[in-house]
Amino acid sequence: MSTQPTDRNDRGATNADADAASADPIDVTDSDTASTGAANADAESVSPSTSSETILSRTIEEGFSELERPSDGLFLSALAAGLELGTGLFFMAIVWTYTTGIYAEPTREFAVALAYASGYVFVVLGRTELFTEHTTLASLPVLDGQASLSELGRLWTVVYVGNIVSTAALAGFAVVLGPALGVVKPTAFTGIAKLITVHSPWVLFVGAVFTGWLMGLLAWLVAAAENDGARAFLVVLITFGIGISHLPHPIAGNVKVLMGLFAGSGVSITFYGVFLATTLVGSVVGGTVFVALLKYGHVVRGESDRDVTPGRS
Repeated sequence: MSTQPTDRNDRGATNADADAASADPIDVTDSDTASTGAANADAESVSPSTSSETILSRTIEEGFSELERPSDGLFLSALAAGLELGTGLFFMAIVWTYTTGIYAEPTREFAVALAYASGYVFVVLGRTELFTEHTTLASLPVLDGQASLSELGRLWTVVYVGNIVSTAALAGFAVVLGPALGVVKPTAFTGIAKLITVHSPWVLFVGAVFTGWLMGLLAWLVAAAENDGARAFLVVLITFGIGISHLPHPIAGNVKVLMGLFAGSGVSITFYGVFLATTLVGSVVGGTVFVALLKYGHVVRGESDRDVTPGRS
């Protein structure tokens, strides 16, 4: 009599085990599928080719949006960028004054270069229009066939003129206000101007090519950064290098030369014109050829290679 309940219990246990066994493959399969999908997603998120394509897409989109902006908005933003960048040069003159004759020259150079970089932080995080940034950004939609050369020329002209006008005003402001406040000695303006005026036109041109390349690289890296903290770090890293190397920048250099001119340090109008011409052309070459063309070319070529050989990992 007692064997029947026992048999039913055994059969129940056996059936339960069978049900569990039949369910396990489904659960494992779902789990494996989810894990595989997550792994593939992770692999795609860190793929160098995908990353390059994403950066290119971002920069083209940003450049195209700037090309579509009306001229008055571009000009006002360019004026703001010149003032922000010039503020960093004013800080540079203050640091130059306070550190000269007190600290060793390498220490002074380091501090002055950091002050120089601050203006670029204001510009990049403030999202205002700086000419050297757009030698790369605005040219990418043209290379991609989404914009014309005339649109690019309009943007470059408006932004460059706005930057030059506002940095000239800031230079005059610094030369008058700095000594009046007792925070800048006139010799600081002379010393800063000499960082530019001692060079021949060909040195200014080649240096501006290098500067244009670095600023174009900065625009590319900023597009890759995911937050303002990373962007600020990249800005300081690259522009500190420009500052401590004394490379000529067409907009920041405008402040340096004009501070020397307004302070009566012997800078001539002729040299000023040569500076504007050589650094303008050099920065365009560096920003378009060495960054826009090369970056665009290697990403697009990479896409073509993957289309031709889809099976290659």
